[in-house]
Amino acid sequence: MSRNRRALIVSAAVAGAAAMLLVGLLLIARRDTSSAASTDLERLGHYGEVPFFALTERSGRPVTRDDLRGTVWVLDFIFTECTETCPTQSLAFAQLQREFGPDPNFRLVSITVDPAHDTPAVLKSYAERYGAAERWWFLTGDQHAIYCLARNGLHLAVSDPRFADAGECGVTSWFAPGAAWASHGSQGLIMHSARFVIVDRHGRIRAYHLATDADSLARLRANVRRLLRAQPGEEGG
Repeated sequence: MSRNRRALIVSAAVAGAAAMLLVGLLLIARRDTSSAASTDLERLGHYGEVPFFALTERSGRPVTRDDLRGTVWVLDFIFTECTETCPTQSLAFAQLQREFGPDPNFRLVSITVDPAHDTPAVLKSYAERYGAAERWWFLTGDQHAIYCLARNGLHLAVSDPRFADAGECGVTSWFAPGAAWASHGSQGLIMHSARFVIVDRHGRIRAYHLATDADSLARLRANVRRLLRAQPGEEGG
């Protein structure tokens, strides 16, 4: 093999190694950026206001956004036939109920993404399974309204290929947390976010937390404590 040929082979090998190293560094940077962005959303900030909604609680009582004014609340999306992440979410809510339930200014809100199945009676049975008290609400209603609330109001992903989601939801926000799909064992029919949303006394979205991450839930508790301790009008970011 000639000297020039060997030099070309060595140069190509070096260039290939350098290219692989660059790709690796870019992937690491992308992962770290994504992780940092997710963590940033766990810091108390202002991520929009929850739009008006009108749904039905498991008791059969009509509930609107305005019924939650003056309280600090944590919201999630579930459905009762989900067998994996949803139970994890509800167990985490049960723990939050034990920790913060005595505070009259605290609420938990679980909204079904399968309202055709999850009637108030079905939600009542599900709530009993987790020892839900009166300040932990389970809401159902029109599927289009719920999906618009999730996507446009709370900036969370939700999908049900069985549902012909015709109709507009209004203005779409540029802001959206990265998708954190729940694992639910429903054969891939219904997909929804596994994030918890913290909302303050004024109906403003203040933080997002992953239901499946213990560290994220610890930060959620710290955020809730801070908002509950703050006097009305003092819930700064």
